[in-house]
Amino acid sequence: MLESIPTAFLFFLAALVLPLLPRGPARAALLLTVPVIAVLQVYALPFGNLVPVDFFGFTLELMRVDKLSRIFALIFCIAAFLGNLYAWHVKDLVQQVAALLYAGAAIGAVLAGDLITLFFYWEGTAISSVFLIWARRTEGAYHTGLRYLIIQVGSGVILLAGVIVNYADTGSIAFEQMQLGTLGTWLIFIAFGMKCAFPLLHNWLQDAYPAATVTGTVILSAFTTKLAVYSLARGFAGTEILVYIGAIMTLFPIFYAVIENDLRRVLAYSLNNQLGFMVVGVGIGTELALNGTAAHAFAHILYKALLFMSVGAVLFRTGTAKGSELGGLYKTMPLTMIFCVIGAASISAFPLFSGFVTKSLILSASAKESYYIVWGILLFASAGVFHHSGIKIPYFAFFAHDSGKRPKEAPWNMLLAMGLTAFLCIAVGVYPAPLYALLPFDVSYESYTTTHVITQLQLLFFSALAFTVLMRTGIYPPELKSVNLDFDWTYRRLLPSLLRWLAWPFGSFFRMLDHLKGVWFKGLIIRLYHSYGPEGRVSQYWPTGAMVLWIGVLLGVALVVNYLS
Repeated sequence: MLESIPTAFLFFLAALVLPLLPRGPARAALLLTVPVIAVLQVYALPFGNLVPVDFFGFTLELMRVDKLSRIFALIFCIAAFLGNLYAWHVKDLVQQVAALLYAGAAIGAVLAGDLITLFFYWEGTAISSVFLIWARRTEGAYHTGLRYLIIQVGSGVILLAGVIVNYADTGSIAFEQMQLGTLGTWLIFIAFGMKCAFPLLHNWLQDAYPAATVTGTVILSAFTTKLAVYSLARGFAGTEILVYIGAIMTLFPIFYAVIENDLRRVLAYSLNNQLGFMVVGVGIGTELALNGTAAHAFAHILYKALLFMSVGAVLFRTGTAKGSELGGLYKTMPLTMIFCVIGAASISAFPLFSGFVTKSLILSASAKESYYIVWGILLFASAGVFHHSGIKIPYFAFFAHDSGKRPKEAPWNMLLAMGLTAFLCIAVGVYPAPLYALLPFDVSYESYTTTHVITQLQLLFFSALAFTVLMRTGIYPPELKSVNLDFDWTYRRLLPSLLRWLAWPFGSFFRMLDHLKGVWFKGLIIRLYHSYGPEGRVSQYWPTGAMVLWIGVLLGVALVVNYLS
C-alpha cells in the first residue's frame, strides 16, 4: 500500500483537506501529522523505481528510491514538521496551504525518477513557495515575490528546454548521471545552477528570503536550494567545474555578510556560503565527497532553520531584525538566545555540534583528491562563517549594546521547534553514526580524530581572537542602516536605465508626432484607432484574435517538439 502512494501526494491531499477544517488546533495538527506519516513512509519504502505512470507515450517514474534520494526526502520531511511546528500559531490559510504544497513538491522532486516528473515538481516548488513571500502582504514583498517567481519559473523553463533537447539527442528522459558537452545538458546544468544560487545567479536568495514572513523564511530555507544540490549530485557528480564554482560560492558571501545590517540577510548570505561546500563535494564526485554533500545538506537544513527561527523569534517580538536596533535581548529572551548560540556553534563546526561531523567530510575529500587550493579556500570560508554567523548573529542580536528593548520570550511553539532542532544539532554532532548510516555510500570515516579536532579548534579560536581585536580597535564594520549593492543592481537599476536611454530616440520621435496635431497621417491614425482599436467597432473580436494567436503559438511549439523528436 505504501509503495503505491507517492509521498508528495500525502502533502497535496492534506492541502486539499486543510481549508475544510476549522481554524486553530485542527489545522495545525494536520500540518504536523502529515510530515510524520511521510517520514515513516519514506523510511519503510524499498529501494527501486516505484509508481510508474504512462504519460503521452512516456513512462514516468514518480518514485525512485535509493540511498541518495532517501536521505534528502527524510530531511525534507523533518524540516516540514519543524517548520510547521514553529508556525503553529499562524492562522493564515495561505501560508499553511503553501507550506504543504511546497514541501510536497520538494519531496516529490527528490524522489523523481525522470526529468519530466522532475520538471513538474520543480515548477511546483516555485509557484507554491512564492506565496510564503506574498503572505507578508506588503508592497515590498509583492515586488520581491514577483522577482523571485520570474527567476524560479525561468529556471524551470530552461530545465524544460534542456529536457527536450536532451531527449532529441539521447531518446531518454531518465534522471541520471549526465556529462556536460551538449546543449541539452548545459541547459539542465544552468537550470540547476539558478536554483542553487550560483555566483551572479544568487541574488534572488538574499532578496526573497528576508522578505518572507517570519515563519515562511524558515520553510523557504529548507527546500529550494537543497533540491538543487540534490539535482546536481544526481545529474552532475564529478563535474570538475563545480569544484571551482563551489569554492567561489563559499568566498564572496562572507564579505557581504560582514557589512550587512539585516540579520536575516546575513543568514541568507551565509546560506549561499554553505551551499558552496556542498557544490564542491558534488564537483569532486568521489564517494567520500558525495557523502559529505548529503551529510552537510542534512545538517545544514537543521542548523540554518534554527538560526532563522531564533532571528525570526526576535523579529516576531521586536518588529525588527536590524543589528543596529537590537542588543541586550538575552535579558528577556534567554531561551531564544541559547538556541541561537547552538545554531551558531553548529554552523561554525564546533566539535560536538552537527557542522563539525559533516563539513569535515568535504574538507577531507578535497585534500584527498589533491585540491589543496580549494581546501585552503574552504578553510578560510569556515573561519568567515564563524565571523558572520557564529559570532555576529548572536552578538548583535542578544549582546553588544543594550537597545533598551525588553520583549517577551518567544511563544511556546517557537521555543519547542527551536528546542527540538537544537537537540538534533547536538545529537548529530555527538553521535553521527545514525546519520552516516543513511549516507549514499558505505565509507568508513572517523570525524573525531586528534588532527581534525585540534585543527578546527585552532581555526575557531584564532577567528574569535580576530573578531575581538577588530571590535576593540573599531576596524570591524559597525552595524549601520545601509543598502549594500550586489549583482542584482545590474538588472534592477542599470538595465532599466540603459533601456530608457536606448528608448530615448523613439520617445522623441513620438513626442514630435504629438505636436503635429494638424498633420493628416495623425488624424488617420486616430480614426483607425477609434474604428478598430480596443474601444472601436471591432473590439468584440479581440478575445477571439488573442485565442487564435495563442493556439498558433502552441501549435508552433508542438511542431518544434515533433521535429526534434
